[in-house]
Amino acid sequence: MIYFFVFLLFAIGLYGVCCKRNIVKMIVGFTLLDYSVFLFLIMIGYRKDGQAPILDRKSLLDVFVKQSVDPLPQALVLTAIVIGLAVTALMVALAVRIYERYGTFDITNIKKLKG
Repeated sequence: MIYFFVFLLFAIGLYGVCCKRNIVKMIVGFTLLDYSVFLFLIMIGYRKDGQAPILDRKSLLDVFVKQSVDPLPQALVLTAIVIGLAVTALMVALAVRIYERYGTFDITNIKKLKG
């Protein structure tokens, strides 16, 4: 059921990137798209009633007997969040520069002003 909501969030983000003509709306759509992928990756590593894979001398055998949560998707998503934030900041900076140059966020008007 929750995978459906992740897919819906992905579809909304994809709609914002592909169908909107406003640069700010495209950036918001890209951010929604990005975070839906992050959420999907986190859900792949989740296990119900799982425990953190932290090993010490006492629980060395306990971890292998019980289910543990996969830490690899969490680490990958943490890295991807930082990269996604940098890409979003770059897109916002470019949008500000485009607005300073052309005075609009609308792509169709920017294409008309090309020359």
